[in-house]
Amino acid sequence: MKSLSLILPYFVEQRLQIFCGIFCLIAVDFLQLFIPRILKRAVDDLTLFAAGASVLMRYALYLAAIALLMSVFRYGWRRCLIGFSRRVEEGLRNQLFSHVQHLSAEYFQEVKTGDLMAHATNDIQNVRMAMGMGLVALTDAVVLGTAAVGFMAFINVRLTLFALIPAPFIIFGTRIFSRKMHRRYLGVQQEFSNMTEAVRERFAGIRIIKAYNRKADEIRRISEISRSYVKSNMNLVRLTGSFFPLMMFFSNLSLALVFFLGGRQTISLEISPGDFVAFISYIGLLTWPMMAIGWVTNLIQRGRASMDRLQIISQTRPKIADAPDALSFQKAEGRIRFDGVCFSYPPSGPKALRDVDFLLKPGEILGIVGPPGSGKTSLVGLIPRIFDVSSGKILLDGIDIRGIKLEDLRAQISFMPQEPFLFARTIAENILFGKSGATSDEMMRASRAAGLYETVMAFEKGFDTLVGEKGAVLSGGQKQRIALARALINPAPVLILDDPISQVDTQTAAGIIETLRKMAGKRTMIIVSHRLSAVRFADQIIVLDQGRITESGNHESLMELRGYYAKTFQLQQIEEAVHAR
Repeated sequence: MKSLSLILPYFVEQRLQIFCGIFCLIAVDFLQLFIPRILKRAVDDLTLFAAGASVLMRYALYLAAIALLMSVFRYGWRRCLIGFSRRVEEGLRNQLFSHVQHLSAEYFQEVKTGDLMAHATNDIQNVRMAMGMGLVALTDAVVLGTAAVGFMAFINVRLTLFALIPAPFIIFGTRIFSRKMHRRYLGVQQEFSNMTEAVRERFAGIRIIKAYNRKADEIRRISEISRSYVKSNMNLVRLTGSFFPLMMFFSNLSLALVFFLGGRQTISLEISPGDFVAFISYIGLLTWPMMAIGWVTNLIQRGRASMDRLQIISQTRPKIADAPDALSFQKAEGRIRFDGVCFSYPPSGPKALRDVDFLLKPGEILGIVGPPGSGKTSLVGLIPRIFDVSSGKILLDGIDIRGIKLEDLRAQISFMPQEPFLFARTIAENILFGKSGATSDEMMRASRAAGLYETVMAFEKGFDTLVGEKGAVLSGGQKQRIALARALINPAPVLILDDPISQVDTQTAAGIIETLRKMAGKRTMIIVSHRLSAVRFADQIIVLDQGRITESGNHESLMELRGYYAKTFQLQQIEEAVHAR
């Protein structure tokens, strides 16, 4: 039960609220126990013809007062205990999101998004139910059950013992069923994760499904996954469906025994009619605790299965984290050195980078080119430690980046990835995401630098235009320029741009390139590009092929080598001339 460590802090934090809630719940339970005593007196008085209108009115007022008090205390326990369960839900969700945010990029390549969504919704909801109504039912089962038995024993011990004959069967049955429930709940939660991921993926790829006319195939696939989920649930239902009727059977068996034996004792005047009615009422009160045992078992096993799943995530440690002696870093000059860097993912896989060496001085521009799959994106991803080098080292201002606090390191870098990601917010919010507290003027300058301003102003709502999920309402070039503006608004000393003009037209690309040229000497820049015009002005250009640097130099020296760079540049020049006609 190590997973209990997830919720124990909330019990400590909310202990006063829990105490108040349990006090109110126990008050309600004990108030319920006095109702049969009032009924006993009323029935006995009626049987003896000693109850007049005033006596009955007094009993009615007692019952009304108890009902009023029960309502007040019932509100109290619901407010405190259900409120506590909601606090647990909020805390676990925030804790899960915070923890996942710190996990390394590798984790998200191994775990399905749907699985994480299931953890954040279904699993946390199950824990909430176990902490809320589960705690209520458990308290009722213990307090109300014990007290009811005590009141029953006060009336007649022998009859109480007969009424408790089914109790051992309930305890034994609960023990057997709870183990099986836990295993099946784990299976149901895993199936739910699979289904959530499958549906999410189909919604995200709906345009491809439509384009290839695969709607029927995907509907069939989701139906199969849904049937598997239902089958897993039906296996669970067969178990719980047997468990609850079994609890009800034993509860009603107690009632049958009391009717038969208690009725005989009433006839023989061993107990009064009022005692018999009160005893039946206590059996009715005892039925809920006996049923609650089954419900509590159900809730707790479901919550326990979910906590076990959440515990697995909470125990996952990020593979990329601060070293114990990591240094704080305020403002970098921008000197970057790759020293014999090798990288492979996974670690046992083929090397994406092999013995990469170069030095980039502060304010210089590095261009990186090469055929697809040559390792360009892998190289720039190592600098902000999206991944870590397999061997060798990367130095920022002479310090190994693995020795710098991760947050401080990434604060020195403004990074535009190859695939621009936009949040389902406005254009302005997506640009301002690049710099906390940026002004509107800074946003305007960044959008102009990215060749975006005129395009945005053509929209009806301008910068307040909602871009939709992943920028669905925008073209590829518009999304790329928003991502570029997001990178440019960040004044970090190191700017990394992975293919910044791949989806824009030649004229727009020329404007962006001119902007980058003007930034020379102000920021250290690394530009990856398939269009060599984007790196022609760079102080240093490296050509990657199969993870190795095969050519290195500036534009003029590489043209003289007549290698990959020179041939590709000439071909692109011809293509641009043809398109310009």
